[in-house]
Amino acid sequence: MAFQTLLAKKALGTALRNGAAELGLAPALGLCQARKLQTFSLPDLPYDYGSLEPAISGEIMRIHHQKHHQAYITNYNKALEQLDEAIAKGDASKVVGLQSAIKFNGGGHVNHSIFWKNLAPTKEGGGEPPKGALGWAIDTDLGSFEALIQKISAEGAALQGSGWVWLALDKELKKVTVETTANQDPLVTKGLHLVPLLGIDVWEHAYYLQYKNVRPDYLKNIWGVINWKYASEVYEKESA
Repeated sequence: MAFQTLLAKKALGTALRNGAAELGLAPALGLCQARKLQTFSLPDLPYDYGSLEPAISGEIMRIHHQKHHQAYITNYNKALEQLDEAIAKGDASKVVGLQSAIKFNGGGHVNHSIFWKNLAPTKEGGGEPPKGALGWAIDTDLGSFEALIQKISAEGAALQGSGWVWLALDKELKKVTVETTANQDPLVTKGLHLVPLLGIDVWEHAYYLQYKNVRPDYLKNIWGVINWKYASEVYEKESA
């Protein structure tokens, strides 16, 4: 079990370092070195908190970014420090015990770092449908852009509790697909062959202050600020 724990940590660490870099997230992840221990910092947003209104309020964006995302980073760094100490001491029980905290908080950091890049103000192209290779892939694999929106919205609304709904590139099947993950599980936990193109946060903290418990309304309106340019760039790079 301890060995599996180390493998899980290595996979998540690889996703943070390499996968995030491939998605163009490396600068935003705030990766740094402290006594040979990797830690992470809160990435800046490429837009103002209020620039996604009316789809997502500035208050939600500020709290979501400054409080929730920051909490995942703080707790992830803490867990990494504890893991480093446990490994140095040869404390296998402690290493195993830290696995859930590393997965949850590290996953929260990975997911939110992608989520911010998946959004853009309408004046900067947010909501404009995907074109080119990704647009063709969506039509071919999912039927149409409208069918994609319907599928993601339906699966996001039906997801029990908290989690994420994704548009992913399956590099093994060479097609785009819709996936869901529970809690803060990053898409990499479902397979290294899945590359996240678009991730929508369906935790209540992403919408409750504005939409209360009506998640479908949030999922209906968020399409107006989706950054398909970013998703297309990732698709073209990863499918090449």
